[in-house]
Amino acid sequence: MLAPAAIKRRFQLVLIKPSHYDDDGYVVQWRRSLIPSNSLSCVYALARDAADRCVLGSDVELDISACDETNTRVRADVIIDQIRQHDGFGMVGLVGVQSNQFPRAMDLARRFRAAGIPVVIGGFHVSGLLSMIPEMPPDLREAVDLGCTLFAGEAEGGRFDGILRAAATGTLAPVYNFVNDLPDIEAAPTPFLPRETIARVFDHYGSFDAGRGCPFQCSFCTIINVQGRKSRRRTADDVERLVKRHWEHGVRHFFITDDNFARNKDWEEIFDRLIQIRERDKIMLRLIIQVDTACHKLPNFIDKAARAGVHKVFIGLENINPDNLLGAKKRQNKITDYREMMLAWKNAGVILYAGYILGFPNDTPESILDDIEIIKKELPLDILEFFCLTPLPGSEDHKNLWQKGVWMDPDMNKYDLEHVTTGHARMTHDAWLKVYQQAWSSYYTREHVLTIFRRAYALGGHGVSRLQSVVCIFSSAVSIEGVHPLQAGFLRLKFRTDRRPGLPIEPVWAFYPKYGWELLSKGVRIGVRWLEMDRLRRQARKEHERQPYMDQAITPVSADETDTLEMFTHNAAARDQVAHIRKVAELTSGKARVPHQA
Repeated sequence: MLAPAAIKRRFQLVLIKPSHYDDDGYVVQWRRSLIPSNSLSCVYALARDAADRCVLGSDVELDISACDETNTRVRADVIIDQIRQHDGFGMVGLVGVQSNQFPRAMDLARRFRAAGIPVVIGGFHVSGLLSMIPEMPPDLREAVDLGCTLFAGEAEGGRFDGILRAAATGTLAPVYNFVNDLPDIEAAPTPFLPRETIARVFDHYGSFDAGRGCPFQCSFCTIINVQGRKSRRRTADDVERLVKRHWEHGVRHFFITDDNFARNKDWEEIFDRLIQIRERDKIMLRLIIQVDTACHKLPNFIDKAARAGVHKVFIGLENINPDNLLGAKKRQNKITDYREMMLAWKNAGVILYAGYILGFPNDTPESILDDIEIIKKELPLDILEFFCLTPLPGSEDHKNLWQKGVWMDPDMNKYDLEHVTTGHARMTHDAWLKVYQQAWSSYYTREHVLTIFRRAYALGGHGVSRLQSVVCIFSSAVSIEGVHPLQAGFLRLKFRTDRRPGLPIEPVWAFYPKYGWELLSKGVRIGVRWLEMDRLRRQARKEHERQPYMDQAITPVSADETDTLEMFTHNAAARDQVAHIRKVAELTSGKARVPHQA
């Protein structure tokens, strides 16, 4: 038997990344989700490091569990019993809570606080509001009044140690605000999640941030106001260490979550190290990164990205109307760069995603649909994904509307970039929502999906089978599952009693037949869509074997295309930007005479 002095107390740390509710009030949850949570990975790694260093003392063990609610049911009653079995010695951390997840986070927090369990809430919603709004908003005040602790900013630099010690001693403060004191992340514990957690993500994707911060000033973005505009980076040694640690657990796919990896000042050193890992150590990595529209101007960037294992790239295209881009302070996006940049990625065999925002001040339903047709014809994109312009808490847009007293939907659950949450000068609420739905069906027509596959084969046929899967998901998520593809997954889960408070719990005899029929009907529709995608892919392959395909989008960039392509001529703003680019080019090359300055 152990001597009394050898018996250790066990602190129960439960980390939860909340999901949010669908329009029927059920938690959006899947058997396998598509996107890993980097916030959960970062906090878990900090907790694991704290446990290894015995930050609660040599007489305390730290039991850590990590749950992403998009792929795992949260059983509040089980968690409460677990912590009670240890005399209440523990805490719940609601990690990486975004604005649309805050209502769900609060519903979970109420359950835990009613049981007397400490709850700490962190993430972009808390951090964004405390960074931009001078007074505490009602929803954050409600959390504090409930007895929750709010954590704003980043938890590296010993801050998470402090939270654990305060929770263990019952001395948690109502608010910890580190938004204006961003820590260095070099040599900090690198993001990690246990294999059993990553296994619930489709294709077993892990995630990590090689750097934080973005130098640009987009008014709709929260990154710059939460993570700052100064680049803070992990070293190539950090990245190699985390990749090899994951590899030991069978994980070789990664989403690098840097908002713009091309602006990470150490991108080349990191790519060189990843190339070395692939070519020397034979660890076949696959990477997804996010970049800007000028990334192709960085010498060797695209070539090294492909060699490092990048097979999917997301680009914040946002719009093809320069006036809209200028109004959103996205001055770095030049429509004259789009085709050259995209062709460079496609020639490297990379699947290309682009985000497109609907609801800029100059948008109308007609202009949106017209612009989509231009994109389909003139840009070699694979995946175009649509978002409603949303005043996210923590963005300049949100702060400006708040200061002016402009109406914004009070239900944070709708701030998922799929719902309309404020007014528009040229579109009604219903017209805006309708064109959002139409945008998906307009881009992913049978004819255009066939064109996507034709272009893929014409440009080398790299990864067309993977492309088929991606196109199937993005063309069906909104119409079949009713959610944005980035919130989709494999096999929708619904639990009868996990419904948003205020909505009735459906009786057994009504819920299960409806849920069963929903699974069956959606499964059939997705199966039909998959077969259709496969038929179109095979058709494109057969056509390519007979005669190589060519169209305007994949034609090499020419000097005179700004006179002929509709993207450069369809409105005054586009024509003005082309004229400006030409003038700058002439001045730079010395072809234009600069007037003498007196």
